[in-house]
Amino acid sequence: MKTSMRIDRTLVALARVAGFLLLATVGACSSASPSEPVPPEPPVNASGLDFTAFDSTVNAAIAADGLAGATVVIVRKDSGVVHLAGYGAFSKNRAFLLASASKILSVGVLMRLADQHIIDIDAPVGTYVGTAWGNEKASLTIAQMLSNGSGMVGLVDDPLYLPYMCQYRHVGTLAACAQKIYQAADSDQLVPPDTQFRYGGGQWQLAGGIAEIASGKSWAELIRETYVDPCGTATLGYTNQFAGVTRGYPSSFNGDAANAIPTDNPSIEGGGYITAADYGKILLMHLRGGMCGTNRVMSDSSVARMQQDRIGQVYNGVTNSAALQGYGLGWWVDRAHPGVVADIGLYGATAWLDTNRGYGVMILIEGNSTIGANLWLTTKPILDAMFDAAHL
Repeated sequence: MKTSMRIDRTLVALARVAGFLLLATVGACSSASPSEPVPPEPPVNASGLDFTAFDSTVNAAIAADGLAGATVVIVRKDSGVVHLAGYGAFSKNRAFLLASASKILSVGVLMRLADQHIIDIDAPVGTYVGTAWGNEKASLTIAQMLSNGSGMVGLVDDPLYLPYMCQYRHVGTLAACAQKIYQAADSDQLVPPDTQFRYGGGQWQLAGGIAEIASGKSWAELIRETYVDPCGTATLGYTNQFAGVTRGYPSSFNGDAANAIPTDNPSIEGGGYITAADYGKILLMHLRGGMCGTNRVMSDSSVARMQQDRIGQVYNGVTNSAALQGYGLGWWVDRAHPGVVADIGLYGATAWLDTNRGYGVMILIEGNSTIGANLWLTTKPILDAMFDAAHL
């Protein structure tokens, strides 16, 4: 009973903060409408490992939570993709909106720019906007923003905070939205940076705008240069699906990237979309010290820094998640299990790395973050035991 109660509390905490919380606030539903069935297809399994128990757990969750389906990719540092599967009505090639599971992708863009000495994530952002934007947030740093420590209003504080509302609109440009957030009359709502964990919100849109300004390139160009070209992630893109959506997973996307809303103001913290196979390539890059095959995406030190518990190191901060109390740059950090980091989105997309065991997973669903967190809690022990037993 005590164990069950502890898991329940963990799930509640994760559901509150791990997803992109705007939609949760205005009434997100727990499952997607069933799609047309697709012919069953065999999973990709080049490892010889037996994923029966894992697959059974995923299928049980689909049935219990009324989901139409799911897709999963599991990768190993040394052997690459070891499992790629579609479940229920979903093909393994289906594309999904990521919501907050976009965060590590967005951070990667900024870390690559840092490796190229185009930005310094520890420098005041006033360095990049000069005097043209004024001094409202000139002293904040990108590292503070990407660790949710900038002191700006976050999603838990007020997801509908009016001065930052451009972050949800697909009209306009990212640079213009970043300027509006930078110049917002919000001084009475700010707290000193690196004193409090305030998850999500306008700080991420501001960081993305700084990336565009410093590089002279659009976010779409930066995504292509960071991931699509060196890693072959042709299905990866960004949109801004939040305006006008009030209930759950946007059904209009329907598993097809062609249905993504075109925009020059993508949601930096929650606008990514991709297939499981392509997300797996990015997880492998993180496990392999920043390398996609023979192409270097970012330095090994940048990969490592993303996974370090910045809020713990800088100000002894904690998140409001029972299971993931630390936070790096885009990654939630499991302080109880060194080497484990995760990124969970509002719609249930759930990615994690276990760097000590050398594997990574992405589970994609059209549900919510509670379901995603539950899948993480129930499937990770299965995979841990499997990989430990196989000594991979």
